Amino acid sequence: MSFEQSLTRLEEIVRELERNDVDLEQALRLFEEGITHLRSAGGALKTVDARVQQLVEAADGSFSVVELGG
Repeated sequence: MSFEQSLTRLEEIVRELERNDVDLEQALRLFEEGITHLRSAGGALKTVDARVQQLVEAADGSFSVVELGG
């Protein structure tokens, strides 16, 4: 599942949990599913973060790409 799909599902889960008619068992199931999607989205962010590049402007106005953390 992509980051965007996990995020969308997390938003749906929050909306479902905010309803007044969710019983305890259903709330627990949704919470567990939410944790799974949260971990998935967090992993995706870590992967992207590892690849983040910073655009640096040189004194002459030119730009170069510099890998962060590397």
